[in-house]
Amino acid sequence: MLKRCCLLSIWLMCCLSGSLRAELQLLTEEAPPTSFSQNGELHGLAVEVVRELIARTGDEARIQLLPWTRAYHLAQQQADTAIFSTVRTPEREAKFQWVGPLLIGTTSFYSLKSRNLQFDNLQQAADSGPLAVPKQWYTYETLAARGFTNLYGVTSSKSMVTMLKHGRVQLIATEDLTLDAELARGGLRADQVQAHLPFMRSAYYIAFSPQTDAAVVQRWRRALDGMHQDGSFTEIFRRWMPHAQPPTATE
Repeated sequence: MLKRCCLLSIWLMCCLSGSLRAELQLLTEEAPPTSFSQNGELHGLAVEVVRELIARTGDEARIQLLPWTRAYHLAQQQADTAIFSTVRTPEREAKFQWVGPLLIGTTSFYSLKSRNLQFDNLQQAADSGPLAVPKQWYTYETLAARGFTNLYGVTSSKSMVTMLKHGRVQLIATEDLTLDAELARGGLRADQVQAHLPFMRSAYYIAFSPQTDAAVVQRWRRALDGMHQDGSFTEIFRRWMPHAQPPTATE
């Protein structure tokens, strides 16, 4: 009888611990083709990968679309919270627990092709007049750290492209992976712009808050490893970015 009671207690504790597992808050922004809303539904490469990781880990989780600045703040302050997709940098390393990478992109300067501009080095880009970049992007931080004093901080990639289209700036800075979608939102096409001086490669991750249980983060890393091993990660990646090279390892 005592043995049966002990076994029952253990079973109840296991059930209780499972039922008390906190719901994860997974925050993202409008950043096609990695994450975006359409007809009230979330879509994108990163969204699809995150949904598959939720299924594989069995975690209770909710994906929410928020402005980047708000999401970035919450992901540093709240337990059981993550933001995706986030550039992993030395400055941010200790602020999060990292799962990824989900994708790797190259950042370049872009001008209107009709302007027929040419830049041979970064100093010429820094002297080119106002250069539009969303102020919350890591690109802005990087260029500011390199001494660029001509940065025109805007609120969104759409504003950045709109300024380029109407000649208010000569240059913008953005990544090859998101270029087409960003140009389309601002009324331009890829064949209307010219790339200059690739200057940065960035790896994008799911970034969990420091307060999140490390066991949860490790569970997500193992699940992403599994996606790489069975080919499902590459399948999703190719569907969204057929011309890009998917990451081959999780760390």
